Amino acid sequence: MNAAQLNRVTAEGFAYYRDGLMALLLDAVAHGASVGFLADIDVQQANSYLDEVKQRLVSGELLLWVVGKDKEVLGSVQLGLCLKLNGLKRAEVQKLLVHSEARRRGLGQQLMQALEATARQKQRSTLYLDTEAGSGAEAFYQSLGYIKAGEIPDYACGPDGTYRPTALYYKLL
Repeated sequence: MNAAQLNRVTAEGFAYYRDGLMALLLDAVAHGASVGFLADIDVQQANSYLDEVKQRLVSGELLLWVVGKDKEVLGSVQLGLCLKLNGLKRAEVQKLLVHSEARRRGLGQQLMQALEATARQKQRSTLYLDTEAGSGAEAFYQSLGYIKAGEIPDYACGPDGTYRPTALYYKLL
């Protein structure tokens, strides 16, 4: 079996990975990830979201990486570039997702290393993110050197509709 490959996805190459990204998103929500969708997410909602991702790739405000085998996407991460003149050194880590059957294999770390390397190349020295407070993701981000800046109570609801706090993290590259 071929090893998983890491690729940066461009707007031109997005269509190749679209079905895999959809499957990954649906798996993440089904397994409780608080990534902006409720448990009743349907294909139409997922397609609308993926249309937005592609538009953000086209505009240059978003970078996207996937790790997988051929069209099967086992993980992905996004980097939202601030395009405001007073924020050109910052970027937001968004939607780090690893398929439920591919966790604990280093794919998340591989994705984050690629993201951070590109952030450095693009002179984005301040990275920030939010994640569900108390989740396993907190320990993961801390292991990568991200520093907790605080929490916001009742920030977003998970797929089950229950509002949960979010933890804010940053890292200076």
